[in-house]
Amino acid sequence: MDLLRRQRIVIGVALFGLTALAWAYLYRLNLDMPGAALAQMALAPAPSWTVLEFVTMLVMWWVMMLGMMLPAAAPMILTFATVSRRRRDRGQAYVPTAVFAAGYLLAWGGYSLAATLVQGLLERAGLLTAMMTSASPLFGGLMFVAAGIYQLTPLKYACLAHCRSPFEFILNRWRDGAGGALRMGLGHGLYCLGCCWAVMALLFVGGVMNLLWVAALAAFVLAEKLLPVGVWMSRAGGVAMTLCGLWLIWSGMLPA
Repeated sequence: MDLLRRQRIVIGVALFGLTALAWAYLYRLNLDMPGAALAQMALAPAPSWTVLEFVTMLVMWWVMMLGMMLPAAAPMILTFATVSRRRRDRGQAYVPTAVFAAGYLLAWGGYSLAATLVQGLLERAGLLTAMMTSASPLFGGLMFVAAGIYQLTPLKYACLAHCRSPFEFILNRWRDGAGGALRMGLGHGLYCLGCCWAVMALLFVGGVMNLLWVAALAAFVLAEKLLPVGVWMSRAGGVAMTLCGLWLIWSGMLPA
């Protein structure tokens, strides 16, 4: 087995292991925070959060993003590893793939921070239940409509195109050195954010701690990035989200 193939296997196993650990953490957190404990944390107004509670929620979001997004990012990370290894074989500067991956995770760390702050604001406004799901059909419907409309925008597909073309991204945006690799990973992470932020925001509708909902969104993101029909799935998903949102809004306007 040549060194390049061995390296790809090692990196692939590492990505699988990190993803599995992330999901195991979420599962254990879901078991450890039932009923009153979850309600106490989720319903506490944002200003009353302790530093530990805020950090706990931030870590939860970041680990969740890692578990959801690493499988979809694997082709890009493996492509970086391949190109970097070939450059090393030619005597050019070599940077560990972990540096590129760190830049990607840093981008989603920023999103996780924003999501934690938004969660606090939504809880303060009474728009989330104790289980961190939408407390209002109108709010949930608007979130679905916004996500569905974004799925159909040119910006969405510009970002999706970069995510679906790892080799082209690596070649056109190559930067030497550790700092360059970190910026490349961060840049890819930002494109990934541009592609998926609206879908991730639907966690506030179906439930931040609803692991089936988390898995469904992760599977959708993986499909639109990796499958040959991913672009069409993305468009169909946008239409379906919009229609679902309109139904929720209409149902919320009906008399009780």
